[in-house]
Amino acid sequence: MSVQPQRRKYGFSRTVEIPFDAAIEKTRAALKEEGFGVLSEIDIKEKLKEKLDVDFRRYTILGACNPSLAYKTLQEELEIGLLLPCNVIVYEADDKNKSVISAIDAEAMLSVVGNNLTLDQVASEANERLKRVISSL
Repeated sequence: MSVQPQRRKYGFSRTVEIPFDAAIEKTRAALKEEGFGVLSEIDIKEKLKEKLDVDFRRYTILGACNPSLAYKTLQEELEIGLLLPCNVIVYEADDKNKSVISAIDAEAMLSVVGNNLTLDQVASEANERLKRVISSL
């Protein structure tokens, strides 16, 4: 049974019944299946401890990029790099046996550019891929 991700104003989200480490691994694999590489990884828990000496739940931001989609957007609008990559977050739910995976809504993100048919099409394709990532977990 396919479960559709929950849509938020700026992203798609799903809670899965797998622990954090497995969720990170499965998310990376699902992104790869959809043609995304992970360009950056930020461990928020670690950074908050380091910079503020506070404890926070396990929370990672994956900066995902699909090279062909990125190239199309950069050809259309050179400054679009300000909005790249597509962020995907994985964090530990209150129940430590569950995790939440969310991906940016590329259409919402690129809406700041204004009406641009090419960018709209790329954002739509990115969303379809990201929705499949979230749904596959």
